Amino acid sequence: MTGVTVCCGTVNSIKALWETRIKKSKDELKTEREQRDRRAVGRYVHYCHVSHGNNLKKLYHLDLSMNKFTTIPDCVVKLPSLEWLDMGSNRLESLPEDIHRMEKLHTLWLPRNELEYLPDNISHMQSLNTLVLSKNKLRDIPPLMEDMSNLRFVNFRDNPLTYDVTLPDLKEDDEEEDREMFGREFMHFYIQEARKRGSQTFTLVLNVTLEGASETGSSL
Repeated sequence: MTGVTVCCGTVNSIKALWETRIKKSKDELKTEREQRDRRAVGRYVHYCHVSHGNNLKKLYHLDLSMNKFTTIPDCVVKLPSLEWLDMGSNRLESLPEDIHRMEKLHTLWLPRNELEYLPDNISHMQSLNTLVLSKNKLRDIPPLMEDMSNLRFVNFRDNPLTYDVTLPDLKEDDEEEDREMFGREFMHFYIQEARKRGSQTFTLVLNVTLEGASETGSSL
């Protein structure tokens, strides 16, 4: 009878006991899974550092999605041949300031992370043509991204952007997938709108300041 638990008592007490045990088992499994993920990430970063000079020179496709990274490891940024990188569903809080060193990267997937801002140097990624940033915490889009001439597809969906900007509605017979093609147009429209509203705010503050100074001078 080893491993068999005999429960005596009321139905409610037995139910509560098993619910507690089930919750404990789930918590233990979650903790074990998180520890395993952290060990896996640590092993990869170590391997990346050790092998960077030899084995990874020709690596062009890298999928590190669904891990626990908080930033893109420096050893990944330095991969000379990397063209495609997926780091979706991690815990990215920021991107490296030298991300533009990834000169050959043309596809970058970063959905479902914790990004609150983008470094200006992302605009210097001249090979980048696909950028997915949906479901992050972005408040703004860097104005310099307006000059990314090779960028063909970009997704900013489900971000708490500062300005509520919407493009004209599509026709009813247009497919939902077609809306994705407006990502680049949305980016440009947002940058222009942010620039315009920012200028209006600056003018308003300047006028209030000048008026306040005039009133102060008149009272002297």
